[in-house]
Amino acid sequence: MSEMVGTKMVRDDRTARELFEEVMANPARRKFGFGIKLAIVNVDVQQAYTRTDLFKTAYETDPRQIEHINTISRLARERGMPVIWSRVAYADNAQDAGVWGTRTDTEDSLQNIKYDSERHQFDPRCEIDAGDLTYTKRMPSAFFETPLASYLTFHGVDTVVVTGGSTSGCVRATAVDALSHGYRAIVPIETCADKHESYHFANLTDLQLKYADVEPVQAVVDWLEAR
Repeated sequence: MSEMVGTKMVRDDRTARELFEEVMANPARRKFGFGIKLAIVNVDVQQAYTRTDLFKTAYETDPRQIEHINTISRLARERGMPVIWSRVAYADNAQDAGVWGTRTDTEDSLQNIKYDSERHQFDPRCEIDAGDLTYTKRMPSAFFETPLASYLTFHGVDTVVVTGGSTSGCVRATAVDALSHGYRAIVPIETCADKHESYHFANLTDLQLKYADVEPVQAVVDWLEAR
């Protein structure tokens, strides 16, 4: 039998957070880095997912998440760089939710976020400017069947900073699509949230290893302030 040169799947007792910290501590990992012009893409920062005082579907990871999102959005806006806010909602009959809306059908189910409902509304803590792009999407990625790709092309963007929730869902899908569209993808750690730290850190690890630069939000602040 030939000697194995690949890797059998590793099984050990380290937590997702410990694995993430180990990956982030690797100084040899090459980064995509920032390009010349970035866009801030804030994914689904809406009450269904941020208002833990109102909805069972909401979750909090970093209590300063929206504050951090507002800070980098403001800094980008002041430098003529675009800021985008997406959210999710569906028609009253949920026929536009597709197969994604078929797993459950409860009051809290995804496809029962209706247009103009309280769950559809952006979190009132979000500082959204009249010049920002806002739109409603139907699927996980902020790119899928939305105006995002053409908007970024028009604005000459080469770097996409992805914030919001969930880390394991729409943030991950958007970051992967950003890379697939040829953008440098950056995910600021403190600006993302998920329901469980295992989902959160496992997906940040995977993003860092493959699809994006996972950075402290201060790295984005520093880059913008230096422009």
